[in-house]
Amino acid sequence: MTPEKLATLAHLRRTRDLMDREYARPLDVAALARAALMSPAHFSRQFRATYGETPYAYLMTRRIERAKALLRRGDLSVTEVCLAVGCTSLGSFSARFTELVGETPTAYRARDHDALASVPSCIARELTRPSRSPARVREARGALAR
Repeated sequence: MTPEKLATLAHLRRTRDLMDREYARPLDVAALARAALMSPAHFSRQFRATYGETPYAYLMTRRIERAKALLRRGDLSVTEVCLAVGCTSLGSFSARFTELVGETPTAYRARDHDALASVPSCIARELTRPSRSPARVREARGALAR
């Protein structure tokens, strides 16, 4: 691997870490590209080539992952969770949540999550990680039903 490719990978990794840490802040591709020291178009292409999804899709997956954890607690409304994870539109949040999780945020919040109480957190995190793959959603639900 060339030094230029290593530098690009380091910038992308740093920006991905920024999204993981600051998911609740308003982040757009232009701001992320500045953090990666790239143009927005080049950053988007490089990010997708490296991580297999667009920067926006990655950020929304992190936000939905955190939203699931907050909804499982049950002490916040769906609107409060939406705002807590950095989304500004309840409609867009609900649509993306439903797309990735396979059920609405309200239905997810109302569901019994006691099965996760006895599962180690590292396994629970993997089982509840949002996925665009319907088969992955069914697989996680099946594992929790056992």
